[in-house]
Amino acid sequence: MTSEIDLPLILLAAFISTASPGPATLAIAGTSMTSGRRYGLALAAGVTSGSWAWSIAAALGMGALMSANAWAFEVIRYLGACYLLFLAFKSARSAIAGSGEAARYAEVSSLKTAYARGLALHLTNPKAVLFFGSLFAVGIPAGSQATSLVLVVAAVGLQSLLVFHGYALLFSSAPMVAGYRKLRRCFEAAFAVAFGFAGFKILTTRLN
Repeated sequence: MTSEIDLPLILLAAFISTASPGPATLAIAGTSMTSGRRYGLALAAGVTSGSWAWSIAAALGMGALMSANAWAFEVIRYLGACYLLFLAFKSARSAIAGSGEAARYAEVSSLKTAYARGLALHLTNPKAVLFFGSLFAVGIPAGSQATSLVLVVAAVGLQSLLVFHGYALLFSSAPMVAGYRKLRRCFEAAFAVAFGFAGFKILTTRLN
C-alpha cells in the first residue's frame, strides 16, 4: 500500500527545511525568549497549522494549480515580503531604542495573537507551497493511493509539530532567556537583519 512512496526521503527533506534557520524559527525563538514558553508554543502551533495547510494543499494538487496562475504566487509573495519587512522594522526599532519600553515585534498580548502571528507567518511564505509541491512530486509517484497521501501529510505534519515546538521549548529555557536579557539589543539587531534579508530575498527572487 505504501511501498510506492519514499517516506524516509520525504521526512529528511522536510526536516532539513523545517529545522534550518528561517523566519518561522526566528519568530518562535524571539517570542519564546521575550514572552515566555506558553506564547512561544502558541506561535509554534500557528506555524505548524500553516505547514499542515500547505501540505494538504500540495497533496490535493493545489500547488500545480497555483503554479499555473502566476498572479496567486505574486500576491502571496508580496504579502509575505511585506510581513517580514514589518517584523524587521519592529525589531530594528527596538534594538535602536535600547529601552525596555520599546515595542518589540516578538511580544504578544494573548495566546490567540501568538497563534495568529505564527499562522500568518507561514501562510504568507510563498516558498512553502513550492517546497511541499516539489516534495510530493518527488516522493510520491503519480497515481499513488490516497492512503499514501494521508500518510505523508500526517508524518510530515507530526515532524513539523515536534521541530517547531521543540524550538519553543529550547528558547524558553532559563539559560536562553537569561542570555537574551543580557544581549537583548544584539538579538533584536540580528532578528532585524535576518527578517529584512528574508523579505528582500522574497521580493527579488523569481519563484516561477
